[in-house]
Amino acid sequence: MIQGEITFDRVVRWVLVALGIIAVYALLTALSGVLWQFFLAWVLAYFTYPLVIFLERRCHLRWRAVSILVALLLVLSVAALLVVLTVPPMVREVSRLTDDVLIFARNWIGENNIYEQIQMVVQDEEVQQKFLTVLEHDSTWEALRYVALQTWELLFHTAQILISIVNVFVVFLYFFFILLDYETISEGWQRLIPESNRPAVVGVLKEVETNMNRYFRGQGLIALLVGIGFAIGFSIVGLPMAVGVGLFIGLLNMVPYLQMLGIVPVTVLALLKASDTGESFWVIMGLCAVVFAIVQTLQDMVLTPKIMGSAMGMNPAVILLSLSVWGCLLGFIGLVIALPLTMLCFTYYKRIVLEEK
Repeated sequence: MIQGEITFDRVVRWVLVALGIIAVYALLTALSGVLWQFFLAWVLAYFTYPLVIFLERRCHLRWRAVSILVALLLVLSVAALLVVLTVPPMVREVSRLTDDVLIFARNWIGENNIYEQIQMVVQDEEVQQKFLTVLEHDSTWEALRYVALQTWELLFHTAQILISIVNVFVVFLYFFFILLDYETISEGWQRLIPESNRPAVVGVLKEVETNMNRYFRGQGLIALLVGIGFAIGFSIVGLPMAVGVGLFIGLLNMVPYLQMLGIVPVTVLALLKASDTGESFWVIMGLCAVVFAIVQTLQDMVLTPKIMGSAMGMNPAVILLSLSVWGCLLGFIGLVIALPLTMLCFTYYKRIVLEEK
């Protein structure tokens, strides 16, 4: 609640604060091309920091720099292990999918008499005359221009690759130096807040940070379990690339209900399987729809209420209501930030409104 009367000085301060916020936003927008490296490094450091502290305190590594390098090595090793375990099966499935595509294309070409149609077009005298006219107008200058364009495109792509390598190197530099003084950086921003408002603002942000950690851990666990469920279901159905598609749909599940986009690749794979095996497309899609229904029901009735309810400390009905409300107000973005926004509102109400009363 705002106490005191509205004075000219207070209005001027509000206007100056608003102008300052607009100026900061404009500055961040103008510098977004270079700031994204820092923010990406900060996110990576944020998730790696607990591992660094574990190595430093539990494994008794004396120097923070050594803990950072060991943590980075462990993360890269786990990522490499996941690649080794998942890529070979996916390569085999892609190879099988390629064979299915070739069979489907061969059958489609044969059914539609594509070869005969191409032959008729090639043998058409008018088409031949137009082709000869194009060849006659071709000049050495056009050939040189084409070579120059191809050379420029090659140089441009090479420069892009070099810039990407430099960006990755810069991100890792930021990552290392942020973790080196993580405590100082993460607590230094508090001194920028006026002392009169510091306890309330810091309390709200700390509670929001805690709830965000719980949210991402819970949502990540749900996405993993959902991906495994889809992979098992599609493998039982016999869908091509079952494991890859299942894990991909699970990754989409990091955003609530975004996994429905997985219907598109599933439909394409069902078409390819039908053309390869001669089975009915509608039977395959019906089985895939059963997999979707079972996994979605388990997610909505068991996983989300149990995992997210315990992680966020919210009733399952409130979770579903928050998804519906924020999704209606903000669309797709609302689904992404629904639970964090709800927790922010609850935290603000408890710490600001109730305490002032």
